[in-house]
Amino acid sequence: MSLSFSAPVTVLVDVLAWGAIHASTGYFVHRLGVERFRADNRLTRLRRIEREGALYTDTLRIRRWKHLLPEAGALFAGGFDKKRLATREAGHLERYAAETRRAELGHVLALLPAPAFFAWNPWPVGVFMLVYAVVANGPCIAAQRYNRLRIRRVLERRPTPGR
Repeated sequence: MSLSFSAPVTVLVDVLAWGAIHASTGYFVHRLGVERFRADNRLTRLRRIEREGALYTDTLRIRRWKHLLPEAGALFAGGFDKKRLATREAGHLERYAAETRRAELGHVLALLPAPAFFAWNPWPVGVFMLVYAVVANGPCIAAQRYNRLRIRRVLERRPTPGR
């Protein structure tokens, strides 16, 4: 089934759909309890390709551009702003890492509806919508993974209490 709209209406539908997708996936993961994100899972675990973070530092040079990414962690009541590290206390770092997992899931979920855009867009525009989904969410996912790796290193260097 294919829907057909005029070009201006199609653009409006695309913009509204992406807005709804980003807002709803962000709200959905915000509503999940932070305890679900205390540890890595199959999605968030470190991958060999990340080379202990070298993918982000050496290949992607993420430090040069990650400050340009939007931060919406505190958009909803009770949210967590990840733009700046408030303190280096272990509890805060662990919460920060949990919030990076939450944000990563939100951006991965925002990728999933991209194929639906083929239902009302011409094929080349549908492809563009897929590319948009990756371009809009990929850097955010990379930044979450990069920040989590950095936090993990800081936590691993800390002396264990009682030793």
